[in-house]
Amino acid sequence: MTFHKYLADSKMFEYDKHYRECSQQNKPFIKSKINPVHGNYTINVDLMPCNYVFSKSEQLKIEQLIQDEIKFVNSNCENSFNDYTIDEELIWIDGVSSEHMDYFCNSVYDLSQKFHN
Repeated sequence: MTFHKYLADSKMFEYDKHYRECSQQNKPFIKSKINPVHGNYTINVDLMPCNYVFSKSEQLKIEQLIQDEIKFVNSNCENSFNDYTIDEELIWIDGVSSEHMDYFCNSVYDLSQKFHN
């Protein structure tokens, strides 16, 4: 079975199964779900299933991804970007456009694996 870097718009049992797979394979848990309030995506990144954390430099790179997305959403979409939080184990982002959701999730996953294989 192929490991998925993230899950989008899935049912709760699918997220639970993916979380367990992430734990078994020492990978970050990334999920994306459309927010019905504004139509953009909420993305959660959880490093608790794996044995590493985001370094300060990784957090800064993720911050730059978010800032780029904020500029895009606020200038090109009907809805504005909502909010986000970054720390060494958890990232929560509310307002990623549907055009960039896949790129964003893959970028965060790839960044997490660059130093933590």
